[in-house]
Amino acid sequence: MVIHLVVRRFVCGSTGCETETFTEQVPGLTLPYRRRSVSLLGMLEDIALALAGRAGARLAALLGIAVHPTTLIRLIRALPEPELTRAPAVVGVDDFALRRSRSYGTVIVDMATGKVIDVLDGREAEPFTRWLQAHPGARVVCRDRAGAYALAARTGAPDAVQCADRWHLWRNLAEHVERVIVRHRGCLRPATADSDSAASGPKAAPGSTPTAEPGPAPRAAREPELAVRIRERHAVVHFLRAEGHGLREIARQLGLDRKTIRRFAQASSADDLVAKTLTRDTLLDAHMPYLTQRWTEGCRDIAVLHSELQARGYRGSIRTLYRHLLPLRSGGPAGPTPAAAAAPNTPPPKIRHVTTWLLRRPDDLEPDVQATLTDIRAGCPQLDRVADHVTTFAKMMTQLRGIQDLDGWLAAVEADDIPELHTFARGIRQDYDAVRNGLSLPHNSGACEGNVNRLKFLKRQMFGRANTDLLRKRAVLLA
Repeated sequence: MVIHLVVRRFVCGSTGCETETFTEQVPGLTLPYRRRSVSLLGMLEDIALALAGRAGARLAALLGIAVHPTTLIRLIRALPEPELTRAPAVVGVDDFALRRSRSYGTVIVDMATGKVIDVLDGREAEPFTRWLQAHPGARVVCRDRAGAYALAARTGAPDAVQCADRWHLWRNLAEHVERVIVRHRGCLRPATADSDSAASGPKAAPGSTPTAEPGPAPRAAREPELAVRIRERHAVVHFLRAEGHGLREIARQLGLDRKTIRRFAQASSADDLVAKTLTRDTLLDAHMPYLTQRWTEGCRDIAVLHSELQARGYRGSIRTLYRHLLPLRSGGPAGPTPAAAAAPNTPPPKIRHVTTWLLRRPDDLEPDVQATLTDIRAGCPQLDRVADHVTTFAKMMTQLRGIQDLDGWLAAVEADDIPELHTFARGIRQDYDAVRNGLSLPHNSGACEGNVNRLKFLKRQMFGRANTDLLRKRAVLLA
């Protein structure tokens, strides 16, 4: 559409006026020094906010509007922002990654509306402290367990109540419970498996003919090389750390990822790493009964077994299956008889599965899972006490009884002989007021986590153009 306008042009008679001539505008249609109408400009601003540069330019082209992606970025930066002089009553704060492991930002959310009100550069205490001092009025600060935000809230808003997020508390508890289960992984083997091994008598001497060959070996038995490699790397990493080397330097020397080096450095013992690695879920776990049956029947062709497993939904490679069966293929004797394979030893449950069972509501578990968990608790008094502590904490968290029950729970945990929960209790003591408020008040950081997820989407949508100022504009203005 081409619009022909006839408007009046005025000349200023004052010699001191900087604008000698000016043209009258048509309300709702034109603006000074604009090459687009008001409605078209508003449409492009909405497209730019929703889709940013490249995607917005593609949509505009489909609508018959020729615009460059950089022009859309300039339109976003030129948009006015809502004026904010005071902070909302309930403020949420969380960090997010601009570039993972390199640069981070801080998102501030109005918890009453769930909308982003500001985005800061960095996740240290100083930027958030300055923001709170420049925007007084916050009465509650919802945050995670990060110490930087706790310090910023104490400095920038000393009268505000700090509230630790319950989800992060539950996650921290889950991590410590998993460490307890790793230390007691020997208690996870079902009693039936132990009784079967005891009834079968001592192992046959090397070189003797076994009465029955087991099916595909469990993960811990068929990958001893992996366990040895884990222990060697754990020893090397801790030796280099003791020599004063940093994680990045160790990663370069060993040719490993820095996150892997950090995992080895944070592990107190190599046994914990071995247990987690050798008992983790694999793609073959769901197909082990069928694979045992086919191996028992005498099928030794890896290609045939791989084709049959693919028909059953197996998504792994033939190489993975070959590595799994390699110890049996090089072992020599024929496979077990059908009678021996009919009643195989029940493998112990995974460490992560037991952790999940302890953290879920008992009524939500399947009957067989409840029975297995009951046997584990009956066979290990320490895991039974851990389950009781987890249940008590869950009731306190869901019923918001932190003021009434937190002190008693901490005293019971500290009186018990579970070092991992002692560490969790010490962390709560260091952040006691915020944790007690989080377990007592209805506030949580759910809106912050949702906006962090939205910021990540906006960041990826801008194809590397997500500078903090541009990302802040879109986060604040995009409802």
